[in-house]
Amino acid sequence: MKKKETELTTTNAKAVVFAYHNVGVRSIKTLLAKGIDIALVVTHEDNPAETIWFESVAALCAEHGIPSITPADPKSEDLYAQVAAIAPDFIFSFYYRHMLPVNLLALAKRGAYNLHGSLLPKYRGRVPVNWAVLHGETETGATLHEMAAKPDAGAIIAQVAVPILSDDTAYEVFGKLTVAAEQTLWQALPGLLSGRVHPLPNQLEQGSYFGGRKPEDGRIDWSQTAQQVYNLHRAVAPPYPGAFFDQNGHRFVIGKARLTDREVGNLAIGLHVLDNMIFGVCGDGRAVKILELLNGPRALTAQELRDMLAS
Repeated sequence: MKKKETELTTTNAKAVVFAYHNVGVRSIKTLLAKGIDIALVVTHEDNPAETIWFESVAALCAEHGIPSITPADPKSEDLYAQVAAIAPDFIFSFYYRHMLPVNLLALAKRGAYNLHGSLLPKYRGRVPVNWAVLHGETETGATLHEMAAKPDAGAIIAQVAVPILSDDTAYEVFGKLTVAAEQTLWQALPGLLSGRVHPLPNQLEQGSYFGGRKPEDGRIDWSQTAQQVYNLHRAVAPPYPGAFFDQNGHRFVIGKARLTDREVGNLAIGLHVLDNMIFGVCGDGRAVKILELLNGPRALTAQELRDMLAS
C-alpha cells in the first residue's frame, strides 16, 4: 500500500515543456502517459520557407487542451515571469531550437532536462543526426541530460543507441531516433519522479561540437571520394534540401542514390549517362549511381539528362 501511495505522489509533478518536431510530439505524449501535469508548452511557429515534414507540437497541444505559446525569444522577461508563476517541478526541452537561459532553468524545482539526438558527448550542437550520417557513423542515439549554460554539456541521465545502416538517410535515422528518444525518456522518468537518479559525467573533451547547416552546405564536390559524396547525399536527402551541384548551366539535386562498384573507366568527374543509367563519377574513380535526379521539381530520365549535358 505504501508503494502505491508513493507512486501516486511522484506522478503529481508539474512541468513546463519546450518542444518542436517529432521528438517533441512523442516526448510530450510520453510525459502525459506518465501522468505528468504539463502546465505550459513553448514551441516555434513553423517557418514557411522550411519543408514541414514533421508532426506539429502546437496541434498536439490543441488536441489535449495544453496551453502553448510561440515566443520569439526564450530570454524574454515575459516568458520568465510566466514560467515563474507556474513554479514547475521540471523543465524539459525536446528538440526546441533555442538555448534556454540559466535563470529560466533555475525555476525548475526538481531539475531541467534536455533530449539530444546523439550519444553525448559526441555531436553536441545542432542537427546531430545529419552530422553523424555525413561523417559515416554506424551508430547514434538519444541522450537525456541536465541542461547547463553550455549546449548539451550537462550530466547524462540516460541514453539509448540506434544503428545507422550503410544506406540509411538522415530522415530514416531520425525516425529511429524519435523512438530512441521516447524510450530514453520513458526509462528515465521513474527515477526523475522519485528523485533517484545517478547522473554520469558528460566528458566534453571526449566528444565533438557542430553548428547548424545551411542548404549551401549540400553542394557536392565531385573531387571527393564516392563514399564522401554518398554520405553527403544521405545526410541531406529529401525531405531535407538535398545534395546538389551545377553542370552545363543546370542545377541538379540528387533525390535517391546508391554507392556502386561499377567500373566507369577514365570518365571525368561529374555526371554521366552509361547504359541508360545515371552516374556521378568521383575523385577516387568510383561512382555513385543516381536513381532519382531532380532538375527543379521534376525527376529527369537518363535520356533527358543526356540531352541537357549535350546542349
